[in-house]
Amino acid sequence: MARLDPLREGFQRTWTSISEGWSRLTDAAGQAITRFTPGHHESGEGNRDLARRNVGWGLLPVEVFDQGERIEVRLEAPGLDRDDIEVEVIDDQLRIAGEKRIEREHRDGDYHVAECAYGRFARLIPLPAPVKADSARARYRNGVLDVTLEKSDGHRRRRIEVQSR
Repeated sequence: MARLDPLREGFQRTWTSISEGWSRLTDAAGQAITRFTPGHHESGEGNRDLARRNVGWGLLPVEVFDQGERIEVRLEAPGLDRDDIEVEVIDDQLRIAGEKRIEREHRDGDYHVAECAYGRFARLIPLPAPVKADSARARYRNGVLDVTLEKSDGHRRRRIEVQSR
């Protein structure tokens, strides 16, 4: 039993290090790392097999800009069709979901390289202020989704000048 203690301790240290590293990576990536799950539209056994191999983690970088009267959100999501994107406001968050479909497969010999993730995804993006959901506008062009949201009344930011005595 005493022989296993150093092995257990080494495993525990390694696991803790991996967990902490993963947390730092996801924090540094600003939640851009998104999990893709199998899509609904792959048909045929070959496409389903390919879809399973390409499911995984991918990057969907997002930028949020506070423009005073409005909030602008920009999400890079190349390879989608406009009709495959869902955008909704849920409380003080913007939910963007969609499906990136596999269109073709490239094989060279016995190797299969997949650097892109395909399938369904969803991102919840915290908004810096409450917004009027009814005024939201979204546009998808050249692989970039732009969402403009008007801030709700009474929750706009106001700079307050600090007076000297």
